[in-house]
Parts: sequence; structure tokens; C-alpha cells
Amino acid sequence: MARGNTPRQPSRSGRQEGARRSTAPKLPKPAPTKKKSVPRPKAAASRASSYNPLAPERVRQIIAGLDELYAGATCALTHHSAWELLVATILSAQCTDVRVNMVTPIIFEKYPILQAFAALEPEQLEPDIRSTGFFRNKSKSVVGAARKIIADFGGDVPQTMDELLTIPGVARKTANVVLGTWFKKNDGIVVDTHVTRISRRLELTKQEDPRKIEEDLMRIIPQERWTDFSHEVIWHGRKLCIARTPKCADCALEKLCHAADKTWSTVEIHKSARP
Repeated sequence: MARGNTPRQPSRSGRQEGARRSTAPKLPKPAPTKKKSVPRPKAAASRASSYNPLAPERVRQIIAGLDELYAGATCALTHHSAWELLVATILSAQCTDVRVNMVTPIIFEKYPILQAFAALEPEQLEPDIRSTGFFRNKSKSVVGAARKIIADFGGDVPQTMDELLTIPGVARKTANVVLGTWFKKNDGIVVDTHVTRISRRLELTKQEDPRKIEEDLMRIIPQERWTDFSHEVIWHGRKLCIARTPKCADCALEKLCHAADKTWSTVEIHKSARP
């Protein structure tokens, strides 16, 4: 290459100078076609939206599962009369049935008839029931109950809810225990700590107040099953559905339970299903 001659550089535009420009007319760009939205088939309602925890079939399955696990379950409090059951139930408040069953044989041997309790002052009964807790209030209730039954009911434990509720120390739970277990009357559902916790876990109620829980359960459980249902749920709470570590893998109700605190599950968990 001769000195001083610089080769031509290509144009920055990418076209060489002097190159012919195309004279062909520009065709208009075709208008963009809108993609047809293919309508998706309406999906069946999701399980969450169609799920009804109070559906009669689900309630029947829960009852059947409890029957399978606890056929013949009854009250765990040792008793031989309506009066003994009434006393044992009063003593069971905030106390285990095992402890109550250790105390009641001693006091019933010491005071074998209702009239013997009525003759006591509450302070005299306190040492015998101290281990059940809240023994001062319980002593007043037991002695007061004996005196009330003698004064107003001729010494016989009454057999109606309204009458039982007039007795010192007796609320609906105690009355339901006596009516259902001894007198075989399904006048209500016993709502103790086990029934409260498990009925909420199973989404049979969202209430926390025992009276409202009982009302919810009475609406969905057949009346002839009220007493049996109470006993079976209480046994379930002791044997499998334990508060801190429920034994979900061994539970016949596992597929029906969506509780948030399950230790093992084959079904969807519901955050609202809480004890």
C-alpha cells in the first residue's frame, strides 16, 4: 500500500456510500392479531370451599369412629349411687378422676349415707378431700348439697336439670353427668376440658364458653347419643387425642381431623381448627 493512502472505512450506518437504496414500496405491517382466550373449563369447587365440618355425613363418621374406639365407654368416676356420683363429680373439678377415685372410697366409708354428710360442718370434711384441690369450696358444696337434697327433695337426688341446678356446687356439667350416667336421661352434653378441646379440633364448634359449646353440639349430635358421645370424647382425650402430643397416627378419626396441632396428617390442615 502506497504511503499516505488511507483505505476507505465502512459507513457507521452499515451501508457503503453510493450503495443503491431499495425503491420497493413499504408494505404496511399487518395489524397484530388478538390471541383468542380459550375459556378454561370451570373447575369443580375446591375442597376448601365445599368443605362443611358440620355436614351430617361427617358427624355420623365421627360418631362411628368414636364407637369403634370406645364401645361401651362410661363415666370413669367410681360410684354406687346417684349421691356418690354427684359428690365425685363435684370433687373432680380441676382434679383428675384417678385422684378422685382414691379419695371417694375413704369418705364414703367414713360417711356412708347422705345424712352423715349433712350433719358435718364443711371444715370437718376438708382434711379428707384436701388432695383434690380447692378443698374448702368443695367441702362447702358437698355439705351444702347434702343439706339441700334432704330439705327440698326428701333425701333423694333429683332427676331434672332445673332441680339439680338449685343444689350447691352443681352446674350444667355436673347435672349432665348425673342425669346421663345414673338416670340415663339425655338432657344435655357434658362439656369438660376434653370435650371442649376435641370438639374445637374437629371443627364441631368455634365457641369457647362451655354452655355455647354444648348448644352447638346438641344441634348436630342426635339426642339419643348425647351421653355416649360425651363419654367417648372424654376417653378419646385421655387415650389418643392428648393435649400436648396427640397420637394422630393411631387415631381412627385422623382422616376426618384437620386440626392445626396434629402431629401426623394425611389430610389438609386447617388453621382455624384449633383447640
